[in-house]
Amino acid sequence: MGSFAAYDAVRPTILTVPGLGGSGPSHWQTLWESSVPGVHRADLGMWNTPHRNSWVTKLDEAIRQAEAPVILVAHSLGCLAVAWWAQLSPQPYGWPVAGALLVAPADTDRPDACAELKAFAPSPRIPLPFPSLVVASTDDPWITIDRAHSLAAEWGSHFVDVGDTGHINAASGIGRWPEGLDLLDRVIAAAGQDGRPSLSPGDARALLTRSRDLDPPPVFGDRPGNAPLIARTQNQLH
Repeated sequence: MGSFAAYDAVRPTILTVPGLGGSGPSHWQTLWESSVPGVHRADLGMWNTPHRNSWVTKLDEAIRQAEAPVILVAHSLGCLAVAWWAQLSPQPYGWPVAGALLVAPADTDRPDACAELKAFAPSPRIPLPFPSLVVASTDDPWITIDRAHSLAAEWGSHFVDVGDTGHINAASGIGRWPEGLDLLDRVIAAAGQDGRPSLSPGDARALLTRSRDLDPPPVFGDRPGNAPLIARTQNQLH
């Protein structure tokens, strides 16, 4: 893989990484892209017929072209693309990717996985070189909660169980998913408040595991006092 662009920035670049089929207009990733400053989609292409190496190459290009530091926000099969990128394109800890929010990872190793998912098997089993959160639901049809927890352990990620939320997508009825924006705030804090990888892995993980009441002020979260960053218009929730 190639070299990476870098610059001294306070706010990171947020790259969304959708899964199989991409993310439609009502998906929270799409809604974040249209309402949160600094959020852009990594266009991996071939959304309905994904190819692992092609997706990893496209993700690598998107990361290199972005203004680092980069926070990856992946959903479903996109989480596996991130894990494969980390395995095939090693980086120093926390740079240029400073952190990741990995939501509802698909289980590519289950016996009944479809061919599109099996193309990404086996799941990488390496610690990710950046602080990360794995978020999973107890009734996700694409992965069991225990398997999602195992992936988090293998990737060195902090694990968050959000209860019965399906595949944590548009069909889950979560709209713009403000709770996810709170989790994104936490990842950004763990990546370093000044946009540089200044925290050790241990300190970053400690920030990821802190309770919400102890978290620093929100950067992107949809909480009181943060109205300038995220508009609260109803038409963004369609």
